Amino acid sequence: MAPARPVVQPTPSATVSAGPSTPATSYAASGRAAGTWLAGELVDGGLPGFVGTDWGLTLDALFALQATGADPAASRAVTSATAAHVTSYSTWDDWGVAGVRIAGATAKLLVAAVSTGSDPRAYGGHDLRTETLELVATDGVHRGRVRDRYPAESGGVDASNTFAQSFAVIGLARSGGVPQDVVDFLIRQQCAAGGFRLSPDTFGTPSATCDESTNAVLDPDSTSMAVQALLTAAEAGAAGAAGAAAKGADWLVKVQRADGSFGGSGPTEASNTNSTGLAGQALAAAGRREAADRAAAYVVAHQLTIANAGKATGETGAIAYNTEGLTTAQSSGVADNQRDQWRRATAQALLALAQVPFGKLGGDGSGPGPSGSPTASPTATGTPSPTASVTPSGSVTDPGPSPTAPGVTESPTNGGGGLPTTGASVVLMVVVAVVLVGGGAGLVVATRRRGARS
Repeated sequence: MAPARPVVQPTPSATVSAGPSTPATSYAASGRAAGTWLAGELVDGGLPGFVGTDWGLTLDALFALQATGADPAASRAVTSATAAHVTSYSTWDDWGVAGVRIAGATAKLLVAAVSTGSDPRAYGGHDLRTETLELVATDGVHRGRVRDRYPAESGGVDASNTFAQSFAVIGLARSGGVPQDVVDFLIRQQCAAGGFRLSPDTFGTPSATCDESTNAVLDPDSTSMAVQALLTAAEAGAAGAAGAAAKGADWLVKVQRADGSFGGSGPTEASNTNSTGLAGQALAAAGRREAADRAAAYVVAHQLTIANAGKATGETGAIAYNTEGLTTAQSSGVADNQRDQWRRATAQALLALAQVPFGKLGGDGSGPGPSGSPTASPTATGTPSPTASVTPSGSVTDPGPSPTAPGVTESPTNGGGGLPTTGASVVLMVVVAVVLVGGGAGLVVATRRRGARS
């Protein structure tokens, strides 16, 4: 076994700044309005999915509330709820399958703990820092990669990706130090052009590095997450992180569209507020203020306000996924079968308005502040159910733990969107599709996502 690489410890002497960490005043009010709308969608501290609470989407809402400071009470409620359901999101325990650990979900929970000022070693009874470190590969071409773990008999397949790796870098850097190997693996997902690929294993020839892939797909969403993660690592003194982050930010500026928008890759390639929200957040973190403000302006143009809401007067503050969604809401209101899409779009899009990066959320004063240290039991309440959530447009953006198959991790597709998630099950997608068709709500399930969101 190769010798362990050093852990990069947070240090005030780091010379690289992650850039502005306070909201731009011209967009802060719009961001708070979006956060307030999102808080109004919560049910018992969580956001509803197709079946039960969608914990990945709920964490997206928590990050949105932390970034905007819109509703501290709602933020505390979400913190407690997610702490009480750690295993529902990051394992298959609710399904009676022991030993499964989802890397992206675990790392995303770690970021939630540090961003709310909670104890990352006791979040709902879980030591999320240790649990994340236990998923890091220690040798071979994947050394430093945070990976899903499945017992052989479970049939699971590792679907960890750049979202998972980015959350791991952020969470570890903010909770005591990130191993250099973990940072190095993330850097290896960057191609010479500056953009990052979504996964080392799919959407291009599997390879140890991005440049070794014969047809790597550079993904704006993955790049936005990686830039923020590397800026956080750079502040802690990680080698190579600052240069890679700058190169990634330059690539985002290069691919930004004339109207300030971004699209993802594959099914999400068209301009949308989810991709634009992440990119705007990353650009602000990297100090690319003009580009960040252009992204924010695009997002604001898709937000429902008192002046433009039309038939959707009760939804002011919400942000549409795209222009079609906005005009439909203005003429007909927000239909129940479109509500999930609006929740996902709003949670991620408002990040361009708040302009507070993941590495600065909460605990360091760049947000509403600590939500308190949850002491809730990690045991889920109620009947265990899959947490997959399907958008009306057909994207499974945060399928939760499923005992049948691993599948694609976090990938918003046509019309969907959301923050990183992990553990999407292909079998679960099919089941959900059948149920929806049986209920008269057709959908097209797109499994290629801008990554699997953690």
